[in-house]
Amino acid sequence: MTQTTLIATLGGQPQIITFALDELLRQGEPVTQVYLVHLALHNARLQTAAQKVLAEFPNHHYQGRPCRIERVEIRAGHAPLPEIRNEREAELAGQAIRHLLAQLKRDDHKLHLCIAGGRRILALLVTSAAMLLCDHQDRLWHLYTPDELQRRAQEGALMHAQPGDGVHLIQTPLVPWGTYFPALRAMTMPPAQAVDQQVHALSASNELQCRQVYDQLSDRQHDLLIAFARGGAPQDVAEILHISLSTVNSHKTAILAECRIAWGLDEEARIDYRFLRERFVGFLGRMGRL
Repeated sequence: MTQTTLIATLGGQPQIITFALDELLRQGEPVTQVYLVHLALHNARLQTAAQKVLAEFPNHHYQGRPCRIERVEIRAGHAPLPEIRNEREAELAGQAIRHLLAQLKRDDHKLHLCIAGGRRILALLVTSAAMLLCDHQDRLWHLYTPDELQRRAQEGALMHAQPGDGVHLIQTPLVPWGTYFPALRAMTMPPAQAVDQQVHALSASNELQCRQVYDQLSDRQHDLLIAFARGGAPQDVAEILHISLSTVNSHKTAILAECRIAWGLDEEARIDYRFLRERFVGFLGRMGRL
């Protein structure tokens, strides 16, 4: 079941979080989780801001309804990161944000991202991550608060606005490039995970093409395909199946012709029995034919 989650950057103005959440709930968004993304709480102002927000979620309830809240503190190794002062620290913060978004999207969360609070660079990093990892159901928001209400609510003096106070969310255009070009998402992953995802994507594509070829072949051609996938050369296949080499070559030519169609290969592309092993060994293994 899809969960609806708010991700918000936190600075010294804690009311931004509750103002944004209140507006989403008024719009009928069933938010059940909130993640606060912030730098180290290294001064009294930020500590107070975090405490004020957390106090609004007693026992992971908000305004009497279940709603979990979690803090995502940007870290450099084992220590919280106090500021983003250079490209390395920006990359550490970006990695933490991308990891959070990727994990939530894998778990099928609909995301609302409020970028009105905290350091401006955090908002930029969230936006950058969202373009790669979010999809068309997710939303990126700025929060508008009238000047007079800003003065009254300064630093959490007022944590909830009234419907007539003029607070509203402004949807920021978000083009989810990662949904159009999935390979871009590999840029956000550790190398090993990126390789695994690309292999999985290639395997899924290869599966469709292998199935297309397999369904066009006769039972005897299936036997040849299996023998080639096991690593046999044409002479080996002839001996295993007790048929002539010319018969093997005739069936091989027919199988490769189907492969050219399935993979969109022109006549100039040279393929032979080794192609059959490379492309079909995994497919036939999953079918239990090897």
